[in-house]
Amino acid sequence: MVRVTLDNISKFFGKVRAVVDLNLEIDDGEFVAFLGPSGCGKTTTLLMVAGIYRPSRGRILFDNEDVTDLPPKDRNIGMVFQSYALYPHMSVYDNIAFPLKLKKEPQREIDKKVREIARLLRIDELLDRKPAQLSGGQKQRVALGRALVKEPDVLLLDEPLSNLDAQLRILMRAEIKRLQKELRITTIYVTHDQVEAMTMADRIAVMNKGRLQQYADPQTLYNKPANIFVASFIGSPPMNLIEGELEAPDDNSVFFVSSGIKLKLPNVPPNVAKDGQREVVLGVRPEDLQMVGPGDADKEETLEGSIYVVEPLGKEFLINVQVGDHVLKMLVPADGMPEAGQRIRIRPNFSKIHLFDKKSQKALL
Repeated sequence: MVRVTLDNISKFFGKVRAVVDLNLEIDDGEFVAFLGPSGCGKTTTLLMVAGIYRPSRGRILFDNEDVTDLPPKDRNIGMVFQSYALYPHMSVYDNIAFPLKLKKEPQREIDKKVREIARLLRIDELLDRKPAQLSGGQKQRVALGRALVKEPDVLLLDEPLSNLDAQLRILMRAEIKRLQKELRITTIYVTHDQVEAMTMADRIAVMNKGRLQQYADPQTLYNKPANIFVASFIGSPPMNLIEGELEAPDDNSVFFVSSGIKLKLPNVPPNVAKDGQREVVLGVRPEDLQMVGPGDADKEETLEGSIYVVEPLGKEFLINVQVGDHVLKMLVPADGMPEAGQRIRIRPNFSKIHLFDKKSQKALL
C-alpha cells in the first residue's frame, strides 16, 4: 500500500490549462474518485499519476518519494482503461500473464499468480477463451486481472464501466469495491458518473475546468457542498437553485426574495445578509421540500405554486412546481396521484437549505 501526494501539480497543453494547482493527499489503501464533467482535468491528472504525462509544474510523491520524473514502468502501478485494451490474438490466460512475462518471472510463479487472480475475479473457467468470445463484463474483469496480477502499489481506473450496460455497471461497481477492500490497494477511479463515485469511493475529488472544487467523503459533498458547482453536480435529481437576495428588515428575521418568491428563513442569522441586503443563490434538494396544508405552517415560511408536470418514478413522484417565475422540483411519496394544474403549498426543510454567495459562488452557511 502506498500514500499518493499531488503537490501543487499543473498541466498545460500550449494555452490550454488542463489542470491548475492541484493539491491532494490519498491515504494508504484508500479508494478515491476523480469526478467531474468532460474536460475537467480528471483523466489528465490520472495520466500524470501514471507517469504517462509529466506535470508542467509541481510534484507527485508515492510514500514521500518523489516519482515525478519516473517512467510508468518504474512506478509499480496497475491501469485499467475504458476500452479494455486486450490483445485479441491472446487467450484470457496470456492477456493476464503478459505483464509478468515482460518482467521475466518464472513460469511456475506466473501460472500461480494468474490462476489466483482469475479465481478472485471469478473468471477461472474463461482462461482458454479469446477476448472475442467474452461479454463486456468478462472483458472488464480480464483487464482488471491484468492490472492486478503484478501486485501494483497503486491501481488506476479510467472510466472502466462506461462501455457496460446499466445492469452490468451496478454489478461491476460492487465487484470492484469488494476487490479493492479485500486487497487494500490504493485506488484512483476516474468517472463522470456521480452515482459511481458516491457508491464506490471513500473520498471524492470534484473537479471543474482543471481546478479542484471540493475533496470530501460522499455524505459531506451531498450535505455540505462547498460551492454552487458541487451543489448542482452532486445529487439526482439535482438541487433546486434560485437566484435572489437576502433581506434582513430587523435583527430577528431574514427573508429570501426573488421574482414571485418571498420566503422567511428561520435558521439563517441576520448577519449573513450583510448590511441588510445581499445577492445570493438559495439551494434546496427535491427531497427537502414537502407539501403542507393551509394551517400546517407559518405562511411566511411556505411557498405557493401550481403543479406544472408530474414524473412517476415508481415508489415516488418527481413533481415540477411553478412558483413565481421559477420551476422547483420536489419528490413526494407515490401514495396519491398529484395532478397537473393543482395549487399546492410547499415548505422547505430549513435545516437542510443551502445559501451561496452569487458573486463568489461559495457556500455561506
